[in-house]
This record gives sequence, structure tokens and C-alpha cells, in this order.
Amino acid sequence: MKKFDSIRPYQDEEVNQVLINLSNNRRFLKMLFSTGRFNKIRFIPFSRKILSFVLKNKVKNINTVIEYQNEFESIVSGVIKKSVNKFSVSGIENIELARGYLFIANHRDITLDSALLNLTLHQNHFETTYNAVGNNLLQEQWASDLMRLNKSFIIDRSDKSKRDVYKSLNLASEFIFNAIKNNKSVWIAQKQGRSKDGIDYTDPSVIKMIHLNGRKKTPINEYLNNLNVIPVSISYEKDPNDILKAQELYFTDLNKYYEKDRKEDLKSIFEGIGGQKGDVHLSIGKQIIFNSDSYEDCSNQITDEIKKSYKLHPTNYAAAIMQGKLNRSDFELHEVNEAKEYLSKRLKQIPEEMEPYLLNQYSNPTIDS
Repeated sequence: MKKFDSIRPYQDEEVNQVLINLSNNRRFLKMLFSTGRFNKIRFIPFSRKILSFVLKNKVKNINTVIEYQNEFESIVSGVIKKSVNKFSVSGIENIELARGYLFIANHRDITLDSALLNLTLHQNHFETTYNAVGNNLLQEQWASDLMRLNKSFIIDRSDKSKRDVYKSLNLASEFIFNAIKNNKSVWIAQKQGRSKDGIDYTDPSVIKMIHLNGRKKTPINEYLNNLNVIPVSISYEKDPNDILKAQELYFTDLNKYYEKDRKEDLKSIFEGIGGQKGDVHLSIGKQIIFNSDSYEDCSNQITDEIKKSYKLHPTNYAAAIMQGKLNRSDFELHEVNEAKEYLSKRLKQIPEEMEPYLLNQYSNPTIDS
């Protein structure tokens, strides 16, 4: 594994020390206080030292990745209990135990998309996945530590030379291939970044990156077939980040450029975890068999499978009706009216010119329905 040291997740022998380091990390402790979960001690003298002591006591017996993930499972289960009305899953029967898969997924939430898949796998006695994460999310050491503890590996998107970027992406490609060859599974988003406009599509550049390791030896369709590609589609009835996404899209269109605040992704993570999501559905598709030696054809095939299994919610139909895109719904009238009321409340929080950007997030998935 030394070859992959610069991008790989943490290993068992590293877990406890990383957790101790996190417990001592001032910026991590400050972040924890900002969540409001520790208000009982936040304003008393030596609060940071007290929280550090509490954390060290909690993690002292966590020595492996599995032990850490058992703790993480309870956190994700708690998130579902507090912020999801109903979490449903379809397609778990499409995968086999002790076999490695490349799960290619649509991407709506920075952390929950892969976390909800892994919760589902864990509860059904499957091994959890290695998760591809862009290094743009790892600017804080504590954020990097948390993700690498949870089996994330790094896709480097730095402003390096083309040669260095190629080397880094080729390493990630080889990591994915080796993992699946050894019957481990990998989760990766179908494109860089979350879908902010409600349109899910597979970026051919992601497929090219996956293929880098074998592009001189194996056609792309044969290479993907060896990786056992499973399409994954997740849908949220309510997106806690819909306003943030609308703002980013509006200012991008206005200025042709949008520079994120360095804390914006972290804000999105917390909003996504804590905000109300209504019903959430996770669809695990059947393995895709690829026949075309074309990045575009393979990408389109993945896109079609992801869209086909996307579960629509009342908010999707409500937004489409509000925009005049549809005049029908697969839900009861009272459900659509409740969704309209919810969306209207969200629209009141933003300027009128941003409204289409928020509604499009919900209405666009109905286009191909």
C-alpha cells in the first residue's frame, strides 16, 4: 500500500493516533462547538480542554477502521432519525457478498450520498466502500482526517502542472482497479461536484480518469466490465442546501465565475447533515454491461441507468407545476399542495431573480420522467 500513501485511507494501525490528534486539534474542537451540540460546556472556563478530554475518553478504545465505522454508523442512523421522514432502499439484491463493485452515483450531498449507501451496505452485512473525495474538501487537516478515517481516498484537483495532475489521477485509477480486483468496493460520483441544478449526468472525464490505469492495454468497455459497475441513484425530497446551490448558480451566471468562501463546503456539509430532508430514497441498480469502446457512450449508459432509477417526490412535481413545466403529478393533490407550500417558504428567503435556480433543482428531474 506504500505506493498509495499520498491518497489512501487510514489503516488500522493509524486509527487511534489520528483520533487522539483530532481530539487535540484546536480548529476541530472549534468546529464542534460551532455545531451547538456542546453548548452545555462551551461557555465555561477551559471548555476546549474539557471537550478534548471527553473526546479522548470516547476514542481511547477505537483501534481499527471497523471500530470507527461502527461509531460512524450510529451517527448516520441518528441523522436519519432526526432529519429524514422515511429512508427507503431498493436493489440491495442486485449485489453479491464478497465481490467488489464500482458504485457510480449521482451526487446531491457532499457526505450523505456515500454515507447512506455505506449504512445500507453495513446493515446488510456487506463490506463498506472506499470513497473517492476531491482534495478541495480537505483544506482543513481535521476534515482530511475524518474522511480518511472513513475509508475515503483522494482525487487530486490541485492547480499543479499537467504532468503532476496526470500522475496523481493515474494513481487514483490504479487504486480503484486494485481495490476491486481484491474484492473491495469503491464509490465515486458521476461528475466532479454536486448536481446543483437537479440534472444528473455522467461526465466522460470521470470515466477517462477511471480508465487511465488501463487505457493503453484495455478498451474502456472491457475495462469497466471488469470493474463491475453498479449505478446508484439517491433522491432527497427536500435539499437543505437548495438555497446555497441557487445562490452559487445565480452568481455564476451573473459573473461567469463564482469563488467559494473557504468555509462554504463545510457549511454545506453541516447543512446537509442537520437540515430536514423529508423522504429519501436510495436505488442500487443492476450491474451495467458495456458494449461500446467510447467514453461518451459509456457515460450516457450510466446516466440513463441513474436517471431511470431516480425516485421522484412531491417537491419535484410541485416545482414543475409552479414553473408551468408540468400539469400532472403521480401524487395526491394534498401532497403536491404541501410541497408547494414548502417551496414557497424557501422562495421567500431569496431574491426573486434567484427563484428559478431553486425551483429548477426540484423540477429538472421530472423532465425525463
